[in-house]
Amino acid sequence: MDFVLKLLNDDIRRVEAQFRDDLASRVPLIRKVGEYVLSSGGKRVRPMIVLLSARLANYQGESHIGLASVVEFIHTATLLHDDVVDNAVLRRGQDSVNSVWGNEASVLVGDFLFAKSFSIMVREGNLNILKTLSDATTQMAEGEVLQLIGTSDVDLDEQRYIEVVKNKTAVLLSAASRCGAILGDSPLAEEEALAAYGMDLGIAFQLMDDALDYVADQSEFGKECGHDLLEGKVTLPLIHALRQCTAEERAKVTAIVEQEVLPSEDLQYIVNLIHSYDGIDFTRERAKVLVESAKNHLSTFAECPAKEAMNRLADYVISRNH
Repeated sequence: MDFVLKLLNDDIRRVEAQFRDDLASRVPLIRKVGEYVLSSGGKRVRPMIVLLSARLANYQGESHIGLASVVEFIHTATLLHDDVVDNAVLRRGQDSVNSVWGNEASVLVGDFLFAKSFSIMVREGNLNILKTLSDATTQMAEGEVLQLIGTSDVDLDEQRYIEVVKNKTAVLLSAASRCGAILGDSPLAEEEALAAYGMDLGIAFQLMDDALDYVADQSEFGKECGHDLLEGKVTLPLIHALRQCTAEERAKVTAIVEQEVLPSEDLQYIVNLIHSYDGIDFTRERAKVLVESAKNHLSTFAECPAKEAMNRLADYVISRNH
């Protein structure tokens, strides 16, 4: 990751400055909330993908900075809305916006960030980029609803789970990669290769999040162990365990997740079950396969610092511990 940050250092600083410019509003609370969440330690993976894919496509202009800011705004808006839906109290190790300013402010500032994103895209005037990100945000909303439908559903299978992940998370990374190619007027084959890189990387990223949820320390990961299950989210580590466990164990898990409140001992039972059936390792192996697939999509491009950085960014996804 150090190689990536060093390569993009100047561009990342410009993107951060662009964030502050794009938060301009006559309403002070919007800037206050926006700066709070945008400065909360996000990894900036999505802006990095925009910047790197634009470099790989030999883009020479300035629009990649604003576009990277737009993609992070869209991502941040979804986080604000997610935390309201999930009744979250922590985000990236600090108090969530909804726990500080309330659900109303969290939803409305999220709406502002969405609206501002599309205002900036229209100003840039690239209809292909506007279509790419419009389609992505539509799919993200569908992914949120799909996840809501699957709340506490122990019959959720891997295929349906991956569909949620693609729509809710990976589609924005895919769009970020595609937009860099569009900026550089890349041939369609290269544009599709970059979009596929982002999709596989996005799925792997979410799989690692789901694995870390059952192993990471709260001080590192920013939320307590098993937090997803507390929100009724059935993810791949549990899906795998439920495929392997006995009928008696499955019945107990079903009874646990149907409860209104999840006692700590019940949560620990499920965490232990996941570990006993190697749900974490299974999920990590799935992520590793996807990362290799993502890197393979870049084989059509010549060796260069941007390609090396994209490969290293992919490796980082499965090596991180938070």
